[in-house]
Amino acid sequence: QVQLVESGGGLVQAGGSLRLSCAASGRTFRTYFMGWFRQTPGKERDFVASLPSSGASTFYADSVKGRFTISRDNAKNTVYLQMSSLKPEDTAVYYCAARRGHVLIWEYWGQGTQVTVSS
Repeated sequence: QVQLVESGGGLVQAGGSLRLSCAASGRTFRTYFMGWFRQTPGKERDFVASLPSSGASTFYADSVKGRFTISRDNAKNTVYLQMSSLKPEDTAVYYCAARRGHVLIWEYWGQGTQVTVSS
C-alpha cells in the first residue's frame, strides 16, 4: 500500500511558476512508476506527466511539454512537478499517482492540490 500526499498548489499569475510535491509513504517508493494528472470540474482526469522508477525517461502531455518538468528523489520518497510559464488553462486540481511497473493501471492516488492561474 502506498499513500500519497500532494502539496505546493496555490494561486499564481499567468506566466508564473509553481512546484508541486508528492510525498509517498512506504519503503518501495523507488520501485513505483509515478505520474501527475489534473482535473477540472465536469471533465475527466487528464494525464500530465510521468516517469519510471529509475527516472531515466519522462513522458508529458503535449499541452505541457517544454513548460512542466517531472522529477523524483527516491531518497526522499518524493516526486515533483515543476510548472513554468503557467497559463489560465492550467487551472485544475492536480493529482499524484503511483503504480507498480508491471501494472497498467494507476493504483494509488493522492487527494489533490488546487492550482489556479489568473490572467
